[in-house]
Amino acid sequence: MFDLELTEEQQLVRDTVSSFANNEIRPIARESDESGTIPQAVIDQGFELGLIHSALPEAQGGYGEERSAVTGCIVAEELAFGDASIAAHLLAPRLVAYPVADGGTAEQREKILPRFTESFHPATAAVVEPRFDFDTTHFATTAKRSNGSYVLDGHKCFVPLAEDSDLILVLAQEDEGPAAFLVERGTAGLTVLDREKNMGFKPLATNEITLEGVAVPADARLGGEAGFDVARMVNLGRVGLASLAVGLARSSYEFALEYAKERTAFGVPIAQKQAIAFILADMAIEVDASRLLTWEAAAKLDRGEDATREAYLAKRYAAKAALKIADNAVQVLGGHGYIRDFPVELWFRNARGFASFDGMTIV
Repeated sequence: MFDLELTEEQQLVRDTVSSFANNEIRPIARESDESGTIPQAVIDQGFELGLIHSALPEAQGGYGEERSAVTGCIVAEELAFGDASIAAHLLAPRLVAYPVADGGTAEQREKILPRFTESFHPATAAVVEPRFDFDTTHFATTAKRSNGSYVLDGHKCFVPLAEDSDLILVLAQEDEGPAAFLVERGTAGLTVLDREKNMGFKPLATNEITLEGVAVPADARLGGEAGFDVARMVNLGRVGLASLAVGLARSSYEFALEYAKERTAFGVPIAQKQAIAFILADMAIEVDASRLLTWEAAAKLDRGEDATREAYLAKRYAAKAALKIADNAVQVLGGHGYIRDFPVELWFRNARGFASFDGMTIV
C-alpha cells in the first residue's frame, strides 16, 4: 500500500513545475518540434527550478534535499504535460548525476557531481541497443578486464544529448552480470553517430553510439569493485518514462475534453454525444490507471524494495495508454486532429516512441 495524499512539499513541487510547464514549455512545444531545437532560455529556467541539483549532496554543491521516486514521478509528469521531449531533455543529466550519487565511490562523487550544480550540464546514459532481442538483464555490449582496465565493445541507440555530453554512462555486460561505466567524450574508440531522425520527440537530440575497443581505467566502473545496482537504475528509468507517458496522456485527454465541450454539432457540444462521452471517459480512466501503476512502482522503490515487476508493468501500460489516448484525441478532433494547427498530432507522434525507449530519464 502507498499513500496517495501528496505532502505539502510535493504539492509545492507540483504547482511550481506545473506553472513552468504551462507558461514556458507548452508555448514553445510546436516551434521546438518543427525546428528540432529547444531555446537555451527555457533550458536555463528548467535548471533554476533545481530539477537536477536539488537532490544532490551538499558536499558536492547540491541542495541536499531528500530524493523520492514518487516526487520524481510528479515532476516528470508535469514537465511532460508541457512537452514530453523537452521534459526528457531537461531531465537527461539525471541519467549520470543520480546513479553517481546513489552508487558511485567517494572519488567518483567528488569528481563528477559538482559538474551538475552550477548550470545545465549535458550528460547521458547509453542503455538501449539496436537489437530485436535487447534485454536490460543481459546486454550485448561487453566489458572485459584487460591489464587493470576495462575494454568496452558494443552499439547503443536512443542516447539522448550524446553529441553535447562530455560524460556517458554506458551499461555493459561483464561475466558476472550488468555493470555501468563512466566514459568521457573523446575516449579512443567511442564514436557518436549522426543524430537520429525520429518520428516524434524531435526537440530531443538522440544518437547511436559505437564502442570499439574503448579502454577505460578500472576506476571508471561505477561503484568501483563493489559495483552498482544496474537493475534499480533500470527500474527508476522505467518509472520515469511511465511518468512522461502519463503527462503526455493527460495533456491529450484534457485538450480533447475542452475541445469536445466547445465544438458543437446539431446544436449541442459533441461532448454530450454518447460516443464521444464514452471515449473521453475511457481516456480519463486510462490516465488515472497509468499514474496509479507508476506511483505504486515508485513507492516500492522509495521503500528500497525490488520493484522490477511493478516498474516494467507501469512502463508498458503507460506507454500503451499514452498512444491510445493520443489517438483518441485525434479522433475526437476529427479532421482538426490531423493538422498541425492543433497539438494532438504532435502528441500522437511522441506517444509512439515510448514502446521503443529505455534509459531516457530517471526519477
